[in-house]
Amino acid sequence: MSLSRIVMRLARNPGTEFAGGDDHRGYALTAPLTADGRLDEAAYAKSKAACSVRRFSPDEDAADGLLARKGDRWFFDYDSTDSADDEPVHRLGDHRFATGEYVTVTDEDGRPLTYKVMEVVAVDG
Repeated sequence: MSLSRIVMRLARNPGTEFAGGDDHRGYALTAPLTADGRLDEAAYAKSKAACSVRRFSPDEDAADGLLARKGDRWFFDYDSTDSADDEPVHRLGDHRFATGEYVTVTDEDGRPLTYKVMEVVAVDG
């Protein structure tokens, strides 16, 4: 099984303080993908512990967590003992992770923000 490293950076988000986007804010996600760039659910089930996320921004320390799933709901989990820090990802299982595609993540304040996929690279898994 192979994993991919996916880098997403904050895209334009009109009506927020990030109207012009911010290349210094985003996520680095490690997850298994299908040949067409979607999350590989079967491979995820076998490699949950290796499916990680790192949230980065210039004004706070990076936060490391895991890609998690409950039913059809995918989210980024930074503390398995506390669901208050979970960041839901809108229809993550439906997204295609390819350079130039967009993904919406609900931040810790409950705001849905759009991120652009900037890089997808295969890594050892």
